[in-house]
Amino acid sequence: MKIASIQFDLFDDAPGYRQMARSVPRKRKSETLPTLPGWNDEEAAQWLEQGGRFRILRKLVPRPIIPRAESAFPNLAVLVDTETTGLNSAKDEIIEIGAVAFTYDDAGVIGDVVGIYSGLRQPSEPIPAEITRLTGITDDMVAGHEIDIAALDALIEPADLVIAHNAAFDRPFCEKLSPAFVSKAWACSVREVPWADLGFEGNKLGYLVGQSGLFHEGHRATDDCNALLEVLARPAGEGGALPFCELLRSSERSRVCVYAENAPFDMKDHLKGRGYRWSDGSDGRPRAWWIEIDDELEEEEFRYLRTEIYGWEDAEPLTLRLTAFDRYRA
Repeated sequence: MKIASIQFDLFDDAPGYRQMARSVPRKRKSETLPTLPGWNDEEAAQWLEQGGRFRILRKLVPRPIIPRAESAFPNLAVLVDTETTGLNSAKDEIIEIGAVAFTYDDAGVIGDVVGIYSGLRQPSEPIPAEITRLTGITDDMVAGHEIDIAALDALIEPADLVIAHNAAFDRPFCEKLSPAFVSKAWACSVREVPWADLGFEGNKLGYLVGQSGLFHEGHRATDDCNALLEVLARPAGEGGALPFCELLRSSERSRVCVYAENAPFDMKDHLKGRGYRWSDGSDGRPRAWWIEIDDELEEEEFRYLRTEIYGWEDAEPLTLRLTAFDRYRA
């Protein structure tokens, strides 16, 4: 078989590949590679991986949907993902929502997919060009579409837990869309799974999917839900922990939000270095530096504020106790 030779000129004014012989015609996308006799894709992939020189990504195949009554797992969770016209839930709007309902047991083992909803929605204003670039959703795609709230609520209402990959973003938009989301326990798969401890290099969905040995068509809501489900279901790290089990246990713990109100201005770098974030009050929080911590760390945090920030032993910082029913609200 003849192969066209290609040379790369490092000293060219416009560096690039130069064709040195007749080029080989590129296959059209519609053409498929011939299957060799006895060829098995999975066996070939495993053979390449065994040598340690290759890592294979397998295309994510969504799980089949079965009736809820046929699943042997007792609990129900729903993964949700939204695409919106912007970041501000007070003024921006949902243009797409995806939801994947799945069963699980008390040990955090994922069972079956028992329902899926995907819907587009035409916003009151044209979709910003940057949002179309990020999501691929155009005004033509959403024209005349409305989300079927009744169908979406049918998935959400029986759920024991609602999960989003950045729940602080998705929850306010979802609660604005339907009251069914308001009374639910929420969990965040970004903040409530110790991804670094499980061997992942980041918590963005693309990193998680790739490091789980998968690839998928991203940035459409239901596709991202299916991808996240597979990442949560697969053992990870040296001990083979289940990410969903970590998420479930975290969501069950009560936490405390501590506000360092009226902290001296020159202490801001100390607070920031400890993990505090600033709220200007526009999101409904007090105008103060704040941090969310586990219940058992409350007294330790009080000691830090009293000795290092306020210099006053009787200082009583404002606190707000949070459960999964309260977290991630606007």
